[in-house]
Amino acid sequence: MDRYKLEYEMKSRGVTIEKMCNDLKISRSAFYRKCRGLSEFTQGEIQRIVDYLGLDTPMGIFFTDKVS
Repeated sequence: MDRYKLEYEMKSRGVTIEKMCNDLKISRSAFYRKCRGLSEFTQGEIQRIVDYLGLDTPMGIFFTDKVS
């Protein structure tokens, strides 16, 4: 999870953390824990965020492009 890319995408669309959390029914504390890697976003949460922000793909934000 790259929280800086997520924050960039949110800011470029004029979306605040508070507004997105309220609209997607995610508590702000849970959102911050997930962004800091203390817990993980569920598949459903990832999809809702991608749809909400109008992203083409969750790659680069929620998943790394690295292949080992």
